[in-house]
Amino acid sequence: MANYVAFDAQRAIEYVNSLIDSKQCDFFIAGQNLSAYEFGDGNLNLVFRVSDEQNNSIILKQALPYARCVGESWSLTLDRARIEAQVLLNHGAICTEYTAKVLHYNHDYALTILEDLGSLQILRAAQNNAQQFPKLAEHVASYLSHTGFYNSDFYLAAQHKKALVKQFTNPELCQITEDLFFSDPYTEHERNNFPVQLAPQVKALRDNTVLKLEIAKLKANFLSNPQTLLHGDMHSGSIFVDTNTTKMIDPEFGFFGPVGFDIGSFIGNLLLNYCAQAGHIEEFVTRRNYQTHLLSCIVETYTLFEQHWLNFIDTKTVDASLSSKAYAQYFMKNVLQDAIGYCGAELIRRTIGLAHVVDIDSIADEATRLSVQKQILALGEQLILNAHTCETKDAFFSLLISQLN
Repeated sequence: MANYVAFDAQRAIEYVNSLIDSKQCDFFIAGQNLSAYEFGDGNLNLVFRVSDEQNNSIILKQALPYARCVGESWSLTLDRARIEAQVLLNHGAICTEYTAKVLHYNHDYALTILEDLGSLQILRAAQNNAQQFPKLAEHVASYLSHTGFYNSDFYLAAQHKKALVKQFTNPELCQITEDLFFSDPYTEHERNNFPVQLAPQVKALRDNTVLKLEIAKLKANFLSNPQTLLHGDMHSGSIFVDTNTTKMIDPEFGFFGPVGFDIGSFIGNLLLNYCAQAGHIEEFVTRRNYQTHLLSCIVETYTLFEQHWLNFIDTKTVDASLSSKAYAQYFMKNVLQDAIGYCGAELIRRTIGLAHVVDIDSIADEATRLSVQKQILALGEQLILNAHTCETKDAFFSLLISQLN
């Protein structure tokens, strides 16, 4: 990428105009005055909204050669822009309705132009305001099951699958996940971030040899189990929503990994919001009603996700040796247990690791925030320790309720 240069708003305009002039795109009518501003608040990238005089707009996203949340001392590959664009194209071909649309990609500048989803809301912000989205569970379950199955050994020929695994090898960003999920929280590390009052709970986690064994198993599975093409970063900041629409964005952490990782990450973020509501909704009945909604969303998401997978295995599997009902049940039990473990790991790393969530950090009262953090750490620990005991989704739901009440 010898021609790479980081964009500002003016460069973004000039680049889009060059595409229009060379007839490489039809985003806008030629000759219009374009405007642009940078609005990204993510950890890794520059994000610009480019608009014309009729308020038509697109999003230009450019990877930076370092982690923006840390600075230039933490260098990152620009190839993640390719990974993100190609995951979106792959997932969009399978599940168009729920995947952000790629309009253009430029390798040299590590940039992608996407449809503008600005009329929608980021799920995390909406849930922090206790908004409900009745179709969210259905949409997320459909997205994860369709993109999961159709990129798996159940559906793809072995050589095709192996070629895709190679295409989506993503070592640098996977290393970030490996460190932030499975290593940093359980050791003394400068990237960790938690209040001193949590030190006893953190020490107890680090001294728990059984817990660390389960974390090692989760990490080994993440490292060596290329079951499907994952989104890789399925948190509630990577989902745009309104009442009838759900769109997944930002899969730059995408790679071939265990099916349970994405669904576990998504459920983990709903649980983070569930616990954080103690610091956002003061009135007890109102808070419990919203928390009940979140639990219902978890139950519906996983129930539909499992139903879709079992149906696909039964009706769409091309490898006869993988199509038996007995193997389908075995496979889905392992996916469930993986998902519970990765869910627990998400809870812990978002509380004491580098990348926190605003759900918790925005709680104004320090005592309440600390209480929520302790609850999340305890919940994450119990989910990881008890994942192997959950052979059915109902056992998982019972475990959740026992820990939250």
